[in-house]
Amino acid sequence: MYLYHYGITELPFSLTPNTKYFFGLPSHKEALQVLLTALKTGEGFIKVTGEVGVGKTLICRKFLNELPKNFVAAYIPNPYLSPSELRRAVASELNVTLTDNSDQQEFTQRIQERLIEISQQGRGAVLIIDEAQALPIESIEALRLMTNLETETQKLLQVVLFGQPELDEKLALPELRQLKQRVTFSYCLRLMNRDQVYQYVRHRMAAAGYRGAEIFDHKCTKLMFKASKGTPRIVNILCHKALMLAYGEGKQRVLPAHIRFAIKDTEAATSPALPVNMVLGSALILALVLAVSYACMRFVL
Repeated sequence: MYLYHYGITELPFSLTPNTKYFFGLPSHKEALQVLLTALKTGEGFIKVTGEVGVGKTLICRKFLNELPKNFVAAYIPNPYLSPSELRRAVASELNVTLTDNSDQQEFTQRIQERLIEISQQGRGAVLIIDEAQALPIESIEALRLMTNLETETQKLLQVVLFGQPELDEKLALPELRQLKQRVTFSYCLRLMNRDQVYQYVRHRMAAAGYRGAEIFDHKCTKLMFKASKGTPRIVNILCHKALMLAYGEGKQRVLPAHIRFAIKDTEAATSPALPVNMVLGSALILALVLAVSYACMRFVL
């Protein structure tokens, strides 16, 4: 699309979590430090929460990449599972084979044998669940029972939960008070401030291979900060659309007008009022971008 125009090797604002683009915001660094420190204690649940689009999955993947070598990880990315499905998913991640009609008792026995084997190797086991707010209440209780597995000196399984604020609401339910008491470490991710948005955008452009003059100036990132409230995912969307618009005009820099139209075109962004002529003019630019992209596709074919 616009890679050659800006001299970059890949799309810098893709929504796919990619640890190559991990910026290391203070909030993200603190969360990773909490996670790694909590693992060393060897007990309890660890919880990281944050609003939609704040970067939880990216931190989760970064955490998996930086997990000490003496840990065996079981990773559950889509936890909307029944207790039975959750048990089977955990068993599969830990290389435990269950029979077709296995029950809670068989699962507990086989998982405990596997966890004891890991412990005897001088290693720890950690279960990491992303989007944990989607766990049904019955499955959360099954998760609590898994952490009852222990020796006389240590827990055999630690659990890390990544989730939206709804996870806190769910854990506040009376029937889940036993699990809530087991959350020994927790961290809530913060959104970016205005300067962090500016630095974040520069970092992602550089990570994509850009080496030229500044494309997004402070005026542009200030507009994006106001519209996104500092949410990384929304900033990514606005930057991608703004780059398309600037490319359609043959410009090497993104202008505030491009940002304003990108905001107007993004439902999740807080949109400023725009003059009618600006909206129509920007719409024509977007149409031009699509036309150029289509022409390029026909040329390749």
